[in-house]
Amino acid sequence: MNQASAVQLLVVPIIAIAVAAVARRRGWPSPLLLVLAGLVLSPFVPGYELDPELILLVFLPPLLYSAAIDSSYLRLKAVRRPVALLSIGLVLFTTLVIGWVVHLLLPFLPLAAAFALGAIVAPPDAVAAVAVARRLGLPRKVVAILVGESLFNDATALTAYRVAIAAAMGEGISWLDAVGRFLYSAAGGVVVGLVLAWCLTRILLKLRDALVENTVMLLIPFGVYLAAEAVHVSGVIAVVIVGLYIGHHMPRAGFGTRLLSDAVWRVVDFFLETIVFALIGLQLWPIMTELRGENPWQLTGMALAVFAAAVLSRIVWVVPSIYLPRILSGGVRRREPHPPPWQNVVIVSWAGMRGVVSLAAAFAIPSGFPGRATLLFLTFVVVIGTLLVQGMSFPALIRRLRISNQEEIFNDNLSEAAAQQAAADAELARLDELVAEDVADVHQEVVEQLRSRAERRALTAWERLGGGTGPQGEETPSTVYRRLRREMLAAGREVFVRLRDEGRIDDEVLNRVMHELDFEEATLERD
Repeated sequence: MNQASAVQLLVVPIIAIAVAAVARRRGWPSPLLLVLAGLVLSPFVPGYELDPELILLVFLPPLLYSAAIDSSYLRLKAVRRPVALLSIGLVLFTTLVIGWVVHLLLPFLPLAAAFALGAIVAPPDAVAAVAVARRLGLPRKVVAILVGESLFNDATALTAYRVAIAAAMGEGISWLDAVGRFLYSAAGGVVVGLVLAWCLTRILLKLRDALVENTVMLLIPFGVYLAAEAVHVSGVIAVVIVGLYIGHHMPRAGFGTRLLSDAVWRVVDFFLETIVFALIGLQLWPIMTELRGENPWQLTGMALAVFAAAVLSRIVWVVPSIYLPRILSGGVRRREPHPPPWQNVVIVSWAGMRGVVSLAAAFAIPSGFPGRATLLFLTFVVVIGTLLVQGMSFPALIRRLRISNQEEIFNDNLSEAAAQQAAADAELARLDELVAEDVADVHQEVVEQLRSRAERRALTAWERLGGGTGPQGEETPSTVYRRLRREMLAAGREVFVRLRDEGRIDDEVLNRVMHELDFEEATLERD
């Protein structure tokens, strides 16, 4: 690698992180700004052609794993029917619809090649949609459906893509063979994921070292993906299964492991997602160079048709898939007595932004493949079009429909307050038992501090039901406590830093004290 290439390799991530930082500070959707920045920079860094192996091995496994460990297995289990209909049914439906549209527009293109494009652009990337949904307070069930779809739809699309590519390259695959490959890949991914999840969870729980555990977890998504792909099953499904299983058992790990894990994966997610969305925009120049000599008006017309098919196929599938099962099945009506609000259906129908997986799959099309340059261009237009059109209108649509999760927040606060009260009662009862067993060794001042700490945590949870304020907006005792304690901590930090600067304490002492103060402030911030 020459010096110019090294500079390019460093400058683009720096610019991408700077754009993301500005977007976060301003409250703007960073994925969209990163894509636009990539489009602007594309002519100036023409060498940034997407490496499919880089995306499918370096970017996809950790992003899926992080999303999986942060997801709720129980919540996904509750929405398994809509998730399956979206991540499997919708992907296959979109593959067929776009495949037929492309075959009609380009009759010289083999049908299998047209279906390959359908599989490429079929899976939405819900990163942008979920980020907006959480920030604007969408109901938890809607967010769970979008997250579940994004976790599993890549596996369906990539499997269908590989089958279509093999058929288009003349490997003589029948429909029965295609179905068999699909089922083997999906079922095999589940089996490999479950086996590795069980083994890895037992290993992690026995390590009992936060630093070692999190280092191992950084390697898990890559190892699981490679292990599954080595036996020709879905590495995507295996990674998701492992992530969900480990995430479900994380409460049994040590507190240090959870604290460090949350920080590590937030940094990994931010860095990888920032680079990924910038890479999407940077593909404009490499794709345009492959289309020299093509009719621009014909390409534009085809691109708009495929974009419309991608958007409309989701709407056409989502509405019946949500309401028809309720009409046809009494069991569904018994399990779900109330139909989902139509506003939620509209949101799920419009959350179809495509992402970098589609572009990676398109660039992985072998050289000499029929219509490769055209398929690359069509993929790029669908990805950019959905990110800009649907992505930019998504927040406005949520506000327009006036969807809110305020009732869920109130119920969460109520249930947490009840649980905190029960836990505090148990703690105080155990404290009384310990004091009664050995009164002589326990100072009354220590007992009162312990008792006050348990009672204050329960009191804070109850006060949260009122928004953290008292009558007529007055501060509650817990709010006053947190505000004053933060001020005290800030004053204490200044003293420790001054003493370090004067040479009266060592940096080692400063770091140890700061660590303790930071943990206490993190607790106050959480409350």
